[in-house]
Amino acid sequence: MKKISPNLSSTDSTLFSVAPEADTETLLANASETLSSAREMASTLAFDLEGPQRSLVLAIHLLVEMGGLLVDRALEQVAPT
Repeated sequence: MKKISPNLSSTDSTLFSVAPEADTETLLANASETLSSAREMASTLAFDLEGPQRSLVLAIHLLVEMGGLLVDRALEQVAPT
């Protein structure tokens, strides 16, 4: 089996990036969808846990929910429906 070696001579260490030409509406819509997915994952996980772990995941869920509300409000201001 051939071993794959990383190209260490590259000065670009970017693994992920956002397209520079993406408009604000697109960025906010994608952020909203990402936060919605995170909220659902946290909610699902919380019901599989008990005690302090459950409380922690529910707190994460709340923070993600609040971030989602902020992004959704910004999206509504940029692209009213």
